[in-house]
Amino acid sequence: MPAAALSMKPHGLRLMFGWSRVVFTIVFAFVISLPLAFGWKSGFFSLMARTIGLALLALVVFGLFEQWPKRLPAWLARWVLQVVGVAIAMPLGTFAIYVLSTAPGAPPFWEVPDRMQGFGGLTALGIFVSPWVALGALVRQKDALARHQALAFELERSEFERQALDARLHLLQAQVAPHFLFNTLANVQALVDAGSPQAPKVLRSLVAYLRAAVPRLDEPVTTLKQELELVTAYLELMHMRMPDRLQFALHFADADLALRCPPLTLLTLVENAVRHGIDPGEEGGRIDVHVERTGDRCIIHVVDTGVGLGASNGGLGTGLSTLRERLQLVFGDAAELRVRANAPRGVVAEVEIPAERASR
Repeated sequence: MPAAALSMKPHGLRLMFGWSRVVFTIVFAFVISLPLAFGWKSGFFSLMARTIGLALLALVVFGLFEQWPKRLPAWLARWVLQVVGVAIAMPLGTFAIYVLSTAPGAPPFWEVPDRMQGFGGLTALGIFVSPWVALGALVRQKDALARHQALAFELERSEFERQALDARLHLLQAQVAPHFLFNTLANVQALVDAGSPQAPKVLRSLVAYLRAAVPRLDEPVTTLKQELELVTAYLELMHMRMPDRLQFALHFADADLALRCPPLTLLTLVENAVRHGIDPGEEGGRIDVHVERTGDRCIIHVVDTGVGLGASNGGLGTGLSTLRERLQLVFGDAAELRVRANAPRGVVAEVEIPAERASR
């Protein structure tokens, strides 16, 4: 049994005298005493007291053997000990009740026919009914324990699955981080190798950008506002590198900036457009980022006028495949990534996710 299930199971007197057990015992004793009340000569309350006393005795014996002894011989099942113990306790308890209720100086109850008849009736009722009630309680107890164990195992399995998904998500984000950094540094190296006067300016911008971006790489969730800030800084860097070949614009509503977005989602789309759409073409192109909210859905469009799917040999890099898996881990089937050709040229990459506000 899982540790959680063991820790939640009551022990000792809490188990023996649980309120549900006590209430059921008293109610059941009251019900079975009703048929005997018509022929009981010492009064209904006397019958009730004795019946409830025997029922509580059976409860004590049932709970006692449920926990003691801690270990039993292999040939003796605990449920057998409980049922037999309850059955034996009935005549002994009835005998004790009749002895204690005999007035001082009065003859013993076995010499009084009416009292002996009552003793016999209670004894027979206890021996016949109590073992079956004990068996019913054991069956119900086993069913409840099985359900409790199933729930505990399900909770434990869900927790393991969540931890596995978190680990997988962190692994994918760790793969994204060096992928992005190496691509950006390669762009700076190209400027340095070409002796461009823009290289120092771009390098300073890159350092400032990385100071803001790198701490966010391991965050489990960001907002569209943070994503747009990173994308803006990235596109400005790329514009410095190729000012005549890259134009860009961002389109969004301020009300959507607080929406939840997995880290580097928008940046992955934009970087993919630059690397596979704008860079390969001599004429460059334009990148437009649109964030639209429709009901409970948020759709992000990254549209470029680059070389298109065919000119880039249909390869859009590993970034999009990794992004698709990250979206699946965060949102499940509620997220979708679509890539299609743009008319008259270029590519449209779309991410559709639930429009949820980020909880920080």
